[in-house]
Amino acid sequence: MPLARALGPTTVVALQDGEGTFFQPREEAFPQVRPELWAQADARDPAAVTPDGQWLLRFRCFAIHHHDHVTLVDTGIGPADSLAASWAPVPGRLPEELAAAGIDPADVDTVVLTHLHTDHIGWAVVGTPYFPNASYLLQRADAEALGRPELDSRLLGPLRDTGQLRLVEGDVPISAGVTAVATPGHTPGHQSVLIEYGERQLLVTGDLLVHMVQLVAPETAYLHEVDPETARASRTRLLKDGVILATPHLSEPFVRV
Repeated sequence: MPLARALGPTTVVALQDGEGTFFQPREEAFPQVRPELWAQADARDPAAVTPDGQWLLRFRCFAIHHHDHVTLVDTGIGPADSLAASWAPVPGRLPEELAAAGIDPADVDTVVLTHLHTDHIGWAVVGTPYFPNASYLLQRADAEALGRPELDSRLLGPLRDTGQLRLVEGDVPISAGVTAVATPGHTPGHQSVLIEYGERQLLVTGDLLVHMVQLVAPETAYLHEVDPETARASRTRLLKDGVILATPHLSEPFVRV
């Protein structure tokens, strides 16, 4: 059974689509990180580094059960012929993870795409939209910034054809206590999902952070951020003490700031 975390009436379920090593050394991906920061990050997330020093990532999606709704945040690396196949460990196992969590794809009513990197959109459309009754929520800034024709032909085009693509700008309520929040920087239209219950918060981060070193030191820039300053501002705004993070790439799905 997949791991889950409850916050009041809302339950967040971690769905791991796969795991594998990154395509470049982490020291290249985070060129400004000092050895002492790597040591702190490795102490908090030792399973993110292999015995030979490679960066080991998990590739997760998260299902949010809130009242009578099911929201899925991101759709993983996808099947064997997905757009992530050139670098990610496809095929992913999201269909099996959904089944283990008791979720039929037809039960999902909202899919939040945090951004358009290929390891976050893999199962969104498999010929046709994989979640046939869902509205796919994407920030307009990401849709307008895409530079790969295959993203339009294999993802956005099919969603437009079925009327399931919902382009938004800024923060958007999904249901009571669940909000898609704009967290730009990693990509122009990156977004996360914030769940609030009283004073408690759980943030489904997307790639607001991709390695524990960015939680140890939120000012840490990542080579593949399109706007490092804006990404840093998004992290420092939301990574507040006590917030529970649901992360796609850290070794544990749920960590506390």
